[in-house]
Amino acid sequence: MKAVKKILENNKSGKFVCVGLDSDLKKLPEILKNDKDAVFKFNSEIIEATKDYAAAYKINFAFYEQNGSKGLSELEKTVELIPGNILSIADAKRGDIGNTSEMYARSVFEHFRFDAVTLNPYMGKDSLQPFLDYSDKLNFVLVLTSNPGANDFEKLILNDGKFVYQRILKSVNQWNENHNCGIVFGATKLEELKSNIKDFGELTVLLPGVGAQGGSMPDVKKVFKDNKRENFIVNVSRSIIYKSSDSDFAEAARSEIISLHQINN
Repeated sequence: MKAVKKILENNKSGKFVCVGLDSDLKKLPEILKNDKDAVFKFNSEIIEATKDYAAAYKINFAFYEQNGSKGLSELEKTVELIPGNILSIADAKRGDIGNTSEMYARSVFEHFRFDAVTLNPYMGKDSLQPFLDYSDKLNFVLVLTSNPGANDFEKLILNDGKFVYQRILKSVNQWNENHNCGIVFGATKLEELKSNIKDFGELTVLLPGVGAQGGSMPDVKKVFKDNKRENFIVNVSRSIIYKSSDSDFAEAARSEIISLHQINN
């Protein structure tokens, strides 16, 4: 429950923004590109500039794994910078057969020491169980994602007239025995959010897609406010961390998260 409490406490302080650290060397400010620790220095300045307003930081493993051992080292060092009162999320979308999933869970929660992880439910509950067994962590299961391809499978209609994503949502509620389950629900799917939020139960919600993908922070926050719900975080990546490509990138990131923080607060 430690991870869930972090979100609830930050929500009470009006903090709902999750900063996505999808740090790409090719997109970093020119002043950092020749630095041997460019990604880590970029991350450290972004975290320092935004930590007063962030409810969470989400680290997308792909941006670090692409650089092998150096990238994983940068990932490790970045996690250590995240303040203890702010949720750290491993965006790894794990999910595999039992013993493999157990190793993935150990990696994320014991080696890298993340508070939370994103999970792919395609292989069923047993593929996620090793993660669910960590009762003090938080597991965000993909339900309805923010990308256009969500229509390919997630919005297929089952025999009972429900969408696949609605069946997954129902299952995640049933799996929430340790009160450590959450869901990923795209901020770009506003109408589906409005019509399904009543079925979210106690699940914590991670909403990607605000900013570069076209999702709207005011619209998302209004849906939750209208339904008298907190217990959610909205991920924003590129529009915060790449707000400026000049030497003022950290200050620009801070200004952007402050602007997002003030919406409807």
